[in-house]
Amino acid sequence: MVEGVEQQIAALRQQLQAASYAYYALDAPIMEDEVYDRLYRQLQGLEAEHPDLITPDSPTQRIGEKPASQFQSVRHHIPLYSLENAFDVPEFMAWQERWQRLEPEGNPAAVAELKIDGSALALTYRNGVLVRGATRGDGITGEDITQNVKTIRSIPLRLRGDIVPAHVEVRGEAFLPLDEFERINQRREAAGEPLFANPRNAAAGTLRQLDSRIVADRRLDFFAYTLLVPDARPVAAAGAMPTEGQLSLLAADPAIADETAIALPTTHWEALQQLKALGFRVNPDCQLCDDAQAVAEFYDHWSTKRLALPYMTDGVVVKLNDLALQRRLGFTQKFPRWAIALKYPAEEAPTQILNVTAQVGRTGAVTPVAELAPVQLAGTTVSRATLHNADRLAELDLHRGDTVIVRKAGEIIPEVVRTLVALRPAGAEPFAMPTHCPECGSPLVKPEDEAVTRCVNRACPAIVRGALIHWASRNALDINGVGEKWVQQWVDRGLVTSVADLYALTVDTLLPLERMGQQLAQKLVDAIADSKQQPWSRVLFGLGIRHVGAVNAQVLAEAFPSVEAIATAKIEAIEAVYGIGPEIAQAVYEWFRVPANQELIEQLRAAGVQLAAQASEAASSQVQPLAGQTFVLTGTLPTLSRSEAKALIEAAGGKVTGSVSAKTSYLVVGEDAGSKLEKARKLGVAELSEADLLAHLGATRPTG
Repeated sequence: MVEGVEQQIAALRQQLQAASYAYYALDAPIMEDEVYDRLYRQLQGLEAEHPDLITPDSPTQRIGEKPASQFQSVRHHIPLYSLENAFDVPEFMAWQERWQRLEPEGNPAAVAELKIDGSALALTYRNGVLVRGATRGDGITGEDITQNVKTIRSIPLRLRGDIVPAHVEVRGEAFLPLDEFERINQRREAAGEPLFANPRNAAAGTLRQLDSRIVADRRLDFFAYTLLVPDARPVAAAGAMPTEGQLSLLAADPAIADETAIALPTTHWEALQQLKALGFRVNPDCQLCDDAQAVAEFYDHWSTKRLALPYMTDGVVVKLNDLALQRRLGFTQKFPRWAIALKYPAEEAPTQILNVTAQVGRTGAVTPVAELAPVQLAGTTVSRATLHNADRLAELDLHRGDTVIVRKAGEIIPEVVRTLVALRPAGAEPFAMPTHCPECGSPLVKPEDEAVTRCVNRACPAIVRGALIHWASRNALDINGVGEKWVQQWVDRGLVTSVADLYALTVDTLLPLERMGQQLAQKLVDAIADSKQQPWSRVLFGLGIRHVGAVNAQVLAEAFPSVEAIATAKIEAIEAVYGIGPEIAQAVYEWFRVPANQELIEQLRAAGVQLAAQASEAASSQVQPLAGQTFVLTGTLPTLSRSEAKALIEAAGGKVTGSVSAKTSYLVVGEDAGSKLEKARKLGVAELSEADLLAHLGATRPTG
């Protein structure tokens, strides 16, 4: 009996591993998501019944059940050297001349790879199974984050192939795709949390989360770029540590060749192909260049084209292709002589700081914001930049009138990089975080375990305004016409002090407001009344519980189909819901135990807001004409805004992503379509006009 179960488990693992490899490494799915999920649950069930048959490479072992208490420091078997930088083509040519003076007959062929803006990882495999994943650290010592590494789906838990080396080390970059970065920041903004400044910082912070479930939820990706089959014999000098160049030596040693039982590569290009064969995702946008001029052309080609990539890149890594040449060139005290990073210049600009103000979010989070003399940056005019929190403000040591350097973090969010203290005006006054809320005057609080300073007065006008705008937003109650202009007046006049007060507004109470007429007042009252019919999942999101985004709210509403069910649930029951981590569970559990929140729920119940799932929701949810299909939008559509098109697609069960890939079902094309159209045509992705999209939906443009 056990033997049959063991074979069944092995077959399931093999199927799931093959599906993951096809999806993440080859970008060519061989299995529907629903089929994968069903097989995964089947494997999970069998392993639960037979825990003695669980192995470290099982797909079910990607996410640990308990958070780690801390990370252990580990010494790298082979150091992770940093790279020398060149900041333009002439500097790169000077590097080329330097190594050629040492090896005049050396083959100038090199591999040019895009430099991914993420975090370097060192992966160790023994007998084909992943046994350790570590951060770069200082290059000699890093942190063991194996459990977090296992959550990255593009990292194989077991190497592919019947014959693999007994000991393999793989280096690569973990990174956060731009659409994931945007998703995470939208969720953090909705929860009133500080935004991540750029994808690189977000990736690094994610990898150091003690709870691997949080890491899994952030969907990191990985590109492998180095294959090492180290010699087990001790090496005395740091300069002689095994490198990619030593692979050629290993291949020439019969004893080691017999032990590994594979043909070791003699060039870096061959090593990349072998990484693919072993099951790793390798960046397809790399090139074997015959000489330095070809590298320079590759660098120029990607200088602007890189902006359309679905991830951040800040340069090109150039490695000499001949591994024997790499070995002969060796290292300086800091860098390999056979590789260099040819960086793209970061667009930065100096400007003057005029003031520092404080913004209060709907959860009370107070964010310092720099008011700047307007400056052109990355094609836009920048006059404000986030300073993130009190710690960052103190670190920058900002004074009134200072000249500061500003850049677009990840070419997305303006940030202050540094202060030019030498240009500081005499007698300039320093800026500091306020001690009291700029909106309500209440003392501000900074918890010891948080970087965020908060106003804790629930009646603070800024918190009330934020809660109302969130409640009326598209993904929450979607109340047409309720925006910042009206919310500001309602709060200032004391007409509304909570979301429940919205449902007490009448035409007569609205008519005295500026620019308000009978017809508009009636439309607003009707729109607010219509929102009472919105489903329970939208209401749950609209409550604005910290860490609960629209997707998590949907998941929680399915698990707890009424407000009573979730309000009385134990924290363990909330955390047990698939996709809900301990941080979210704690926030939900605590929110429903605050007396003011309990009172709000009763007020909403009295107003007639849906606080339980309706039978019609289950039936309507099955009418999903776009279920399982992925869409990308490009250009300007004739009548729909991009957000309207996205909402229509998602309401019909489709998914909208920011970049084109082989998994894209349709590209929706408008006027002035960009590089996405070119890529879609290369991949053979079907194209839709707005009219085609509406025909698929069986819909017309929404009114209102």
